[in-house]
Amino acid sequence: QVHLVESGGGSVQAGGSLRLSCAASGYTYSSYYYMAWFRQPPGKEREGVATIGLFGRTTYTDSVKGRFTISQDNVKNTLYLQMNSLKPEDTAMYYCAADRIDRGLLPLYNYWGQGTQVTVSS
Repeated sequence: QVHLVESGGGSVQAGGSLRLSCAASGYTYSSYYYMAWFRQPPGKEREGVATIGLFGRTTYTDSVKGRFTISQDNVKNTLYLQMNSLKPEDTAMYYCAADRIDRGLLPLYNYWGQGTQVTVSS
């Protein structure tokens, strides 16, 4: 059973930066897991923000391109999301997700963390 724990959320002013972390455990030996970050603003649906897959290939939703960077440390089994030039519309609960199948930016991942809140004020 894969267990994911996010951290690093908080409150920042517009233009600021935050780095989210997602510590993963419980991986099956020799299995590769695709990883992603999602977010869910209050009263809205969960949306894919960024993914990282084989050979470090990354994808981003259009609204965060050039501002957010997804990365992972395979030694520490930790996923990161560096968020720069934050905007009020980035305010949301952020979740990391993992799956052995490439789900892209669709919220179909098998494993989810509990989320970390990001609030950006204008």
